[in-house]
Amino acid sequence: MFETLAQAARHLAWPAHCQPIFPPGFAAHLGASLFDHCNYMLTLIYLIAITAEAMTGALAAGRRNMDIFGVTVIAFLTALGGGTVRDIVLGRYPIGWTQHPEYVGLVIAGGLAAVFVARYMKRLSRVFLVLDALGLIAFTIIGCGVAQSMDYHPVVVVMAGMITGIAGGILRDVLCNRVPVVFRQELYASVSFAVALLYLGLIKLGVPHDLNVLASFAVGLAIRLAAIWREWRLPVFMYRHDLH
Repeated sequence: MFETLAQAARHLAWPAHCQPIFPPGFAAHLGASLFDHCNYMLTLIYLIAITAEAMTGALAAGRRNMDIFGVTVIAFLTALGGGTVRDIVLGRYPIGWTQHPEYVGLVIAGGLAAVFVARYMKRLSRVFLVLDALGLIAFTIIGCGVAQSMDYHPVVVVMAGMITGIAGGILRDVLCNRVPVVFRQELYASVSFAVALLYLGLIKLGVPHDLNVLASFAVGLAIRLAAIWREWRLPVFMYRHDLH
């Protein structure tokens, strides 16, 4: 498992000056200190989050009475769609999951697992809200790191973070024929935007990478959980008059 996490942490493509170095035998001796390194923390959260997102995608497909193929497609797009769209937009090839087919297996397994445990999912709704919040923040930071490593303009870095964080959910909702959740419920996309701005701002201030990631993650997670708890929402535009 340690070797797999080491490979995954490399794949997440932090800026060159922030890349972890793995000397021979490093993973074998990593032990309890593994999770002290923020790259490993994000990698673990990433793996958990894509599994949870795949399960929410499968449930959304179930609400539309899709067959098993439809369930797996929606699960895949929900979990890995954000990173895929980001890589296409940035011209980053090969696309990430094509180099890590184990990610595909993981999200499909998660989606199919949701089919069998769907009756119990309502009891775990709060757990999935927290996992989704963790995923949103981790995806956003990872997306920013990818764009930053490719020397894109700060505006593009922020957009890459947001695309990674929210595009999967948008694809899920569009294919399930409903208005995307990120456009109509509590603060979600705006949290991703705030985290991307904070991450980029701390880079500009010269804050060490690990401290930047931890600070951005903590602040973003706190805002997202507070938004869920307090039901914070952006103002809603309502227009019901016919122009004709």
